[in-house]
Amino acid sequence: MDIAMIGLGKMGANMATRLMNGGHRVVAYDLNEAAIKALEEKGAVGARTLEEMTHQLPAPRAVWIMVPSGKPTEETIRAVAAQLAPGDIIIDGGNSNYKDSVRRAAALSEQQLHFVDVGTSGGIWGLAEGYSMMIGGDKEVVESLRPIFATLAPGPDQGWGYVGPHGSGHFVKMVHNGIEYGLMQAYAEGFDLMKHKTEFNLDLHQIAEIWRYGSVVRSWLLDLTANALGENPTMEGIAAFVPDSGEGRWTVVEAIDLAVSIPVITAALERRFRSRDAAPFSDKLLAALRNQFGGHAVKHTEIDVTKTG
Repeated sequence: MDIAMIGLGKMGANMATRLMNGGHRVVAYDLNEAAIKALEEKGAVGARTLEEMTHQLPAPRAVWIMVPSGKPTEETIRAVAAQLAPGDIIIDGGNSNYKDSVRRAAALSEQQLHFVDVGTSGGIWGLAEGYSMMIGGDKEVVESLRPIFATLAPGPDQGWGYVGPHGSGHFVKMVHNGIEYGLMQAYAEGFDLMKHKTEFNLDLHQIAEIWRYGSVVRSWLLDLTANALGENPTMEGIAAFVPDSGEGRWTVVEAIDLAVSIPVITAALERRFRSRDAAPFSDKLLAALRNQFGGHAVKHTEIDVTKTG
């Protein structure tokens, strides 16, 4: 098939490469000229403007967008839609909020344009291993794109599927990422506990390797844990600062809206918040309260004289 790829970051470029390796013709567009040239060297057709990109595609056109969620996605969809004709397809493969996808599908429908929301997982490993894709939209439109999904996926009929109407693809990916938060937190806490059992002098990398085979907790995340521990057993030089990209928050908010209990995912999200505060005010207040009611000693921080009067 012919398809345009907008957004040639690590994931977008790798997806374009996998498509070309599978025999598809890719028209590549990005604001970064170097990114376009890198794909051209692999066989892509480079486009420097959205108008040029559109002219390089046969009708009905399919345009896959892989840019950051929020305003960048909103602006890109609006700009692309202005160049397309009735019957053309816009695919959002980023981590958009599913409510935005429902709204965008309705707006594009008024222009007689099709919209497909694809929750995409695979990260930097997707080029070699394939991508897991959760797809929402009109079933007939999704089916027309089957060759694209079959090439990007780990197998023609594995790791991807139509999950429901507009917005459902990004909704399922949101929950997927919430689960990911909980799994990562569980591994991190378990290895932290073993690290603190100093009298056993446990080799955490060895234990991760043992668990990778036959254990009920084996997984790809455990494989990555083993890789990380093998490269840096003490996590030296890595700050205890864990960002969140949004999907975990949306998952927790959705659970509140639906009155569904998800304590593990919620706790994992809150732990990420906590990691960003080196000296939490709440802990300082707890120490002060113990001193107030029980006279318990308070540990005072050292004063940096270079930052005083």
